[in-house]
Amino acid sequence: MAKSRPSVQKRRAEAAKLEKKQAKAARKAARDAAKADRTAEAGVDPDLEGIVGGPQPRLYEGGDPIWHDDDLA
Repeated sequence: MAKSRPSVQKRRAEAAKLEKKQAKAARKAARDAAKADRTAEAGVDPDLEGIVGGPQPRLYEGGDPIWHDDDLA
């Protein structure tokens, strides 16, 4: 009976691996479905939407930086 134990353990491990693979596939399908549901305007990159070109605001105004050292912590 000792010889059957490794095959039982292997069968359980394979079943766990298959279950994990199916769960991963379900998560991927849900993620792909959510991604397909998002609508974007034709010809507009959603990563660049709302970005305005041109000169950027100055980092320093009147000699003082806009940010402070305590903001970096």
